[in-house]
Amino acid sequence: MNVVPDTSAVVDGRVSERVDDGTYEAVTVVVPEAVVGELESQANDGLESGWDGLEELKRLADLRDAGRIDLRYVGDRPTGDQRSHADEGDIDAAIRAVAADADATLLSSDVVQAEVARAKGIDVEYVEPVARGVVDELPIREYFTDETMSVHLKTGTKPKAKRGSLGEMRYEVIEETETSETQMAELANSIVDLARQSADGFIELSDDGMDIVQYQNFRIAVGRPPFADGIEITAVRPIAKTTLDDYEFAGELRERFLEQKRGVLISGSPGAGKSTFAQAVAEFLNDNDYAVKTMEKPRDLQVGPEITQYGALGGRMENTADSLLLVRPDYTIYDEVRKTGDFEVFSDMRMAGVGMVGVVHASRAIDALQRLVGRVELGMIPQIVDTVVYIEAGEVHTVYDVTTEVKVPAGLTAEDLARPVIQVSSFETGQPEFEIYTFNRQVVTVPLGEDDAETESGVGRIAKQEIEREIRSVAHGHVDVELRGDNEAIVYVDEGDIGTVIGKGGGRISDIESRLGIEIDVRTHEEKSDGPGSGAGGNGRGAANGGHDAQVGEERGSVVQPEITSRHVVLDVDGGVGETVEVRADGEYLFTATVGRGGEVQVSRGSAIAEELEDAIDRKRTITVVPAR
Repeated sequence: MNVVPDTSAVVDGRVSERVDDGTYEAVTVVVPEAVVGELESQANDGLESGWDGLEELKRLADLRDAGRIDLRYVGDRPTGDQRSHADEGDIDAAIRAVAADADATLLSSDVVQAEVARAKGIDVEYVEPVARGVVDELPIREYFTDETMSVHLKTGTKPKAKRGSLGEMRYEVIEETETSETQMAELANSIVDLARQSADGFIELSDDGMDIVQYQNFRIAVGRPPFADGIEITAVRPIAKTTLDDYEFAGELRERFLEQKRGVLISGSPGAGKSTFAQAVAEFLNDNDYAVKTMEKPRDLQVGPEITQYGALGGRMENTADSLLLVRPDYTIYDEVRKTGDFEVFSDMRMAGVGMVGVVHASRAIDALQRLVGRVELGMIPQIVDTVVYIEAGEVHTVYDVTTEVKVPAGLTAEDLARPVIQVSSFETGQPEFEIYTFNRQVVTVPLGEDDAETESGVGRIAKQEIEREIRSVAHGHVDVELRGDNEAIVYVDEGDIGTVIGKGGGRISDIESRLGIEIDVRTHEEKSDGPGSGAGGNGRGAANGGHDAQVGEERGSVVQPEITSRHVVLDVDGGVGETVEVRADGEYLFTATVGRGGEVQVSRGSAIAEELEDAIDRKRTITVVPAR
């Protein structure tokens, strides 16, 4: 008699068991190499089933040596692709093929394998599977007290837990004995098996080295090598269940949610109580006859049975969103809006008319809103999110109202600088606290201080940064900016940079003034050190042009032939390495530069200086280089 055991029968030790009880006598046991490969893979992943199966193969070898059975290994080892598709039946099909070729009886504890084999005309002996690792209770529950939010276990370390009330969590050792690898392996396997077998649990994610388990109100992450450097178990459980009435601004928030569908971001640091507040909002909306669904990965919000919790369909929240739009909920609670794809899904559903409540990690309330910047068009943000709730220590700390208005941003005065401005206002006082808008082609978030005269706060700080950036793009030396109110500034540069910063006919500095809406006076650093009485506004600009014009007649300079490459405009000065020179076109000053090691002056293409120089070259003006004074 020939017997072909599949992986389940080998793991359960059914072959040696039947030899020992006399059911099998003088049989030939044909073990497919596919079984050996699968057991080896399981053992390498730290699974107890793999080690049990290898022990059974050792027992079969002993029975062969004792002359009680004949033992043969046949077939090909499974490929990596077959092992990765084991749940689709690739390895089971290879085992059935061995049984058919050997005209043998297939021994299996897998009911699906047995039925498929019978359908293919293979003789089958089915035996009930051995109950492995069955536990009736979560094995780590003993570590949890009423104040325990999470338990952290790892091989070779002392068990730890986060305990206390929200906002006063303590990360502390809860046992002095370090956990062994055997103990951790048993706990990990028991947790995963319990989630598979119990109606109260499920496996949210299972991949090489990581299982995410949801059992009752526990979310448990089980990490194994090679993904982790040791077996690690992290179990998290909510320690509070609240209603919306338990929070500050409860009455105002209720009215806000009920008057129309909203786009809300619930923000806070990890462990602050964001999900607890989101659960309270979900229950409130459900109690007020709204159809509420959740989007979670993993699904761990503690909500009532009327609220359906959806995971990532096919591993993608985009697919979940497409399905939800067919379900047509009034509100969707999106737990953990973190990546760009999450924000895009949140935005798409909100623009489709669904009320959205998203949970976002942020250290400040305004940071939650800023995470939308760059991910969606700036003008769309108030339509996507009109309310930001910041949770701290389990309490509502800040609520912002988000609106948009076409206006001149606070701190600017020129009427022609009006633009769409997102106003972020305190829900409690109604006073704007931040403005978000485009400033000099960049999106800026400007805090609105109580004292608008502080030039270094709010828009003043942003304006100073932008002025410095603009001037440094053309100046070679040090640049210092001094603000004189919301719309006036003095820029101090090296004397040799004055003409470059101002530009021909004052064109460059006028362009910067127009874009920033700020009047800029250009002076030398020497004028700053001389004190405030060193010169009236605008003198620096006029003196610079006059000084350079005076030099034109005194020195004609050396004529050079510029070379334009893909990245630079190169002037061959022929010596004078390290010297400072002035570059002129038909005697008119263009800029000041330092001669490099190769006796060259290189100007990066795309810069304002390069554009002016290339324009002079195109117009066939004579380019000369003169030692700077």
